[in-house]
Amino acid sequence: MKLANIIPFSSSVTRISQIIMASGLCLFLGISTLQAQTNIPTTAEYVLVTEFETGRILMEKQKQAPMKPASMAKIITSYVVFSRIKDGSLALNDQIVVSEKAWKMGGSRSFLKPGTRYSVKELLYGVIVQSGNDAAVVLAEGLAGTEENFATEMNLTAQKLGMKNTNFTNATGWPDADLTTTAEDLNILATALIRDFPPETYPELYPIFKVKTYTLNDIKQGNRNPLLYGKSATENGVDGLKTGYTEESGYGLTASAEKNGMRVVMVLNGMKSKKERSSESARLMDFILREFKNYKFFASGTKVDEADVWLGRASKVGLVAEGDVSRVLSRAERMKTEIVVSWMNPVSAPIQKGQKIGELALRMDGKIVDKVALAADRDVAQLGMFDRLGAALSYLVLGASSMPDSQQ
Repeated sequence: MKLANIIPFSSSVTRISQIIMASGLCLFLGISTLQAQTNIPTTAEYVLVTEFETGRILMEKQKQAPMKPASMAKIITSYVVFSRIKDGSLALNDQIVVSEKAWKMGGSRSFLKPGTRYSVKELLYGVIVQSGNDAAVVLAEGLAGTEENFATEMNLTAQKLGMKNTNFTNATGWPDADLTTTAEDLNILATALIRDFPPETYPELYPIFKVKTYTLNDIKQGNRNPLLYGKSATENGVDGLKTGYTEESGYGLTASAEKNGMRVVMVLNGMKSKKERSSESARLMDFILREFKNYKFFASGTKVDEADVWLGRASKVGLVAEGDVSRVLSRAERMKTEIVVSWMNPVSAPIQKGQKIGELALRMDGKIVDKVALAADRDVAQLGMFDRLGAALSYLVLGASSMPDSQQ
C-alpha cells in the first residue's frame, strides 16, 4: 500500500464570495454566454455596440439585417491601405496620380486636381477626415489598377475578417444595388482595424480617424464624426471612426471610444438627419459608458484561497488563478455576480507548483458565465514514510479529530 495515496476524506470545498475588486490586467476569460442586456429605445434602425476586448454585445437592434454602408465603406478602404503599409508594400510618402474618373467623382470630395500626384498620407487624410470619394478612388486605382479590382480585394479582406453578410462594389460606398452589409459586419471591421493597427505600434494610421480638420489644396474641411467634438471626445474618449449617408442608407456612424480601461465599438445606421445622428449617437455612447464597466477581480497568479494538504510537509497550499479574471458587466449584473471557488479537499501530497487543483467561476443567477483553473502556488513534498504511516494510523484510529486543525 502506498500511504501517500491514502486520502482520509474527500469533500468538495466551495466558497462563494460577493464581487471582490482586486488589481490586475483587464483580459477576457472566454466568449460571453450572456446576451445583450441593454435594450433601450433608439431611433436608429440598425445598432450593434460591443466591448472591444471581449466582443460582448452591449446593445443590438437588427444587427444582421441588410443595410447600405454609404461612406462607412471607407473603413475597409482604409483597412486595405493600412495592411499594405503594414506589410511594407506601400509607404505613406508614395505618390499616386489622380485619374479622370477620380476627379469626376461626386458627393463628398477632397477636390483633388486631375493629373496631379498626391502622397498616400494625403489621400488617407482625404478619405478618413474629409470623406473624399475622389481620394478613395485614387487609392483604389493606385493599389489595384482599377476600382473594380480593388473592390475584389475589399471583399477578400472582408471574408478573412469574418464579415459574412457583406458585399462591396466600390471604394467609396457609392450607391449600388449590389452593395450591402450589416451592423454586425461593420462592427467586426471596426474592431479588426483597431486591433490590427494599434496606435502604439502604428501612430500614423488609426489616429487619423480622430483628426478634426484637414486642409488639402488650400481647402479646409472638418471631420463629419459628431462624437469627436465636445463631451464625447473630452470625457468619453471617442477616437474614430466614420460617418456615412446616402438617401437609401440614411445617416450612419461607426464609432469607438475608450474610457476607464474599456473600449466600446458602436455601429448605428438608418437615422433621419445629421442632427438625429449627432444626438442619438452621443446619448447611446454616454449611456453605454456609464452603465457598463470592465470589473477586474483577480490578476493571473493572484492567490485566491488555500487548500488543506494531506500527508504533506506543509499543511496548506495556496490556490492561484491561472488566468486574469475580469468581466464586462452592467451595474445590475455586478450586483448579481458571485465568485465561486471550488476544489476537492484535502489535496494529497506530493504537489507540484502549477498543478491544477480547483476552479474559480463567475456565477450569475445560478449560471456559470466564466471560469478559470486554480493551481498550486508552490511545491509541497510528501511526509517521510514513517510520518505518513503515523498520520494514516492516527486518522484510522482516532478519526478526523486527530488531524491538525488545518487539515480538518
